[in-house]
Amino acid sequence: MADETIPVETLTEEQAKAELQRLASEIAHHDALYHGKDKPEISDADYDALKLRNDAIEAQFPQLVRTDSPSQRVGAAPAGIFAQVVHARPMLSLDNTFSDEDVQDFVSSVYRFLGQLPDNSIAFTAEPKIDGLSMSLRYENRKLVTAATRGDGTTGENVTANILTIKEIPTELPEDAPDIVEVRGEVYMAKSDFLALNAQMEAEGKQTYVNPRNTASGSLRQLDPKVTANRKLRFFAYAWGEMSQMPAETQWEMVQVFGRWGFPINPLTQRLTSISSILDHYREIGLQRPDLDYDIDGVVYKVDRLDLQARLGFRSRSPRWATAHKFPAEQAFTTVEAIDIQVGRTGALTPVARLTPITVGGVVVTNATLHNEDYIKGIGNSGDRIRPDDHDIRIGDTVIVQRAGDVIPQVLDVVLEKRPEDSAPYVFPKTCPVCGSHAVREKNEKTGKLDSVTRCTGGFVCRAQAVEHIKHFVSRNAFDIEGLGTKQVDFFFESDDPALMIRTAPDIFTLKARQDQSLTKLENIEGFGRVSVRKLFEAIDARREIALHRLIFALGIRHVGETTAKLLARSYGSYAAFAEAMQAAGPKFGDTWNELNSIDGIGEVVAASIVEFFKEPRNLEVVQRLLSEVTPVDAEAPITSDSPVAGKTVVFTGSLERFTRDEAKARAEGLGAKVAGSVSKKTDYVVAGPGAGSKLDKARELGVQVMTEDEWLTLIGG
Repeated sequence: MADETIPVETLTEEQAKAELQRLASEIAHHDALYHGKDKPEISDADYDALKLRNDAIEAQFPQLVRTDSPSQRVGAAPAGIFAQVVHARPMLSLDNTFSDEDVQDFVSSVYRFLGQLPDNSIAFTAEPKIDGLSMSLRYENRKLVTAATRGDGTTGENVTANILTIKEIPTELPEDAPDIVEVRGEVYMAKSDFLALNAQMEAEGKQTYVNPRNTASGSLRQLDPKVTANRKLRFFAYAWGEMSQMPAETQWEMVQVFGRWGFPINPLTQRLTSISSILDHYREIGLQRPDLDYDIDGVVYKVDRLDLQARLGFRSRSPRWATAHKFPAEQAFTTVEAIDIQVGRTGALTPVARLTPITVGGVVVTNATLHNEDYIKGIGNSGDRIRPDDHDIRIGDTVIVQRAGDVIPQVLDVVLEKRPEDSAPYVFPKTCPVCGSHAVREKNEKTGKLDSVTRCTGGFVCRAQAVEHIKHFVSRNAFDIEGLGTKQVDFFFESDDPALMIRTAPDIFTLKARQDQSLTKLENIEGFGRVSVRKLFEAIDARREIALHRLIFALGIRHVGETTAKLLARSYGSYAAFAEAMQAAGPKFGDTWNELNSIDGIGEVVAASIVEFFKEPRNLEVVQRLLSEVTPVDAEAPITSDSPVAGKTVVFTGSLERFTRDEAKARAEGLGAKVAGSVSKKTDYVVAGPGAGSKLDKARELGVQVMTEDEWLTLIGG
């Protein structure tokens, strides 16, 4: 199983596979909360730590990079409140850097990719990273026709009516502008406007808002544009999407063009050539940060020349020619009033510190994650101490709290001088606080180390796990049943009335039939009503046909996140084929097991978890009842193009001489091919340069077509 306590440099390949699976699932979960719901539940620092660990493992084991890796995607699906807009060009996110060394590595990588010496000949722009909501404005014949949020990077939400209320955004462009223009930038709320809005809300006896970023995001998602107009939103332009004609040849000049067209551009942006000047500008902006009237969380560096940007190209979710240099997290002092244990869907016991309310970076925080038993003791995921021996976290302690974003913060350290004399070490529970079952930390058989997570062994008898499973089942990326939110699920789960109770997923789809035969009518219960009940039943019926990947994700199989579910759906095509294969894959090393385990992105740990799920009779019984109510829709066949390598899997090995490894991968992926790190039966081509070793041997053993670099270039058209 995955073990996040092991240092990356000591991971075995099997452990690395498991860790990458865990990280892919966990990061996808947090992406959906942040981008799709504006309700993140971990700090930016915690999120960044997850992505850094994922990147470090991928760097150590490049052959294990998953198709559902966080390094291969951006954002989350649009929320569905507004009409969807497919971006003409994807809106990708940026990789993050956190130190001077990271910035030096980024600059060096640009020179290295382009095959140039680091002689300060390449210019970079450096602009403040605005903490707002990404927006794409499309103009046709110089008139604003569409405004769309980033969404999942490919598809966003149409918020044109609300964008029209922002006076800073021009509705028409000058006559010299191209026929098609997509200007991209950040919608934000000024700090002064945010404070004035909160003062107004407080005077009217209404609930105040938490921070400018979420307020701006929520304002753009108002169904009534009049509400948006009253929020005084603002905009900075700094990028572009589709352009029928490029009006400039550099990043800097493009932004100046935006300014001439009437868009607000950030005055702190500079064009620089040396690492020292870039870092000096970063520090200068950091010093100005408290006095700015808008929130920023870093500085973005971009290669200035557009032709070099084109050569550098993109990874799957981010450009190689840009990075975001993040600022350190914000900190404050407060007191731990209590430590509560929350039980999640997988049985994980997570300690949460209840804090004396404290304002950190303009946000009042009352809770902080304590992660796990070891973290409370001062031990990190690597097993090394992250705080001195006596700096364990106790109830009553004064602690340093860090918040980097608008979410639940974490406790960094204890102020030992203020510890109460009668304080006692916190004793982590050995039983589940919900069902009373034993709570254990599983041991990795190979390393002998304990898992950092304590889990309830209650399984289906644990009400917390059962109710959390239903919440997962109806969540946005699973069945997405409107009207079955957290409060409603809790209500139905706790009910003992046969006409109302929902204890397993199939019960959702029998609710209306049970209601029709009962005298207990949901519409007569407080909190419901005739209209809301009708809409709930309509929402349930609308999900009686469900995409295969959504069904697989909704089953809640451990280690199977949304992107892994999509991978399984594409691989097997239909639920019948998927279920038959999973039940046949029980004996390891058989053909069916090997087929599952050889899917790029499915390692042994993930495969074993899926197989174990289908071996459990209670799981099969629940799934069978579910399938009597819903129909899975087969996965669509992959889209191909005119490219001769579209849909093909290629492996590059040896010392490539005609192009760098990065350029080869980028070119292949641009033509629709899939670049893998290892050779399997599903590999179509192996491109071998001098010094090719085991991968070449494996290709010959499997009969995979092997070609030289020249033959590869001939195949793809030079």
